[in-house]
Amino acid sequence: MRQHVAPAPVPTWVRQFMHEIDTLDFGEGFARSTDDTEMFFGTAHVVGDDAIKAFFVKIDEPLHIDHTVLECWDAPDGVLFLRGEAVMAKRTDPDTTVRAPFMHLYRLDESGKIRTIHITAGPLHTDAVM
Repeated sequence: MRQHVAPAPVPTWVRQFMHEIDTLDFGEGFARSTDDTEMFFGTAHVVGDDAIKAFFVKIDEPLHIDHTVLECWDAPDGVLFLRGEAVMAKRTDPDTTVRAPFMHLYRLDESGKIRTIHITAGPLHTDAVM
C-alpha cells in the first residue's frame, strides 16, 4: 500500500523552533535536536545541537527576523515538510525589510527527535539585509 504526504497542522514544537530561531532564545523547540542532528542549510552542513544554535546566532544576530510557516505536510517514516516565509531586516536599518520564502524538510527518529533538517531559503535580494 502506497502512503502519501498529507497536509497537517503545524506542530507546536515547530512553531517554538521557529520562534527560537527568531529570538535566539533556545529552549523547548530545540529540545528535539541532539548532538547527532545534522542540518543542511543551503551549502552549509552543520552537525550537533550546539553547532546548529551557533550557526543561527551567526546568521541571525544582526537581523530582526520573523519566520511564518504557511503550510505543513506530514509524510510516512517521520518526515515533515514546511513551506514558509521569513521577513527580515538589519537591526541597523529596521525599516528596510526583505521577504524570503523557505522550505524545511525534517527527518525525525522514532522518538520524535530531529535526525536531519534540510533548509532552503530564497531567492531574495540580499543587499538589503546582508
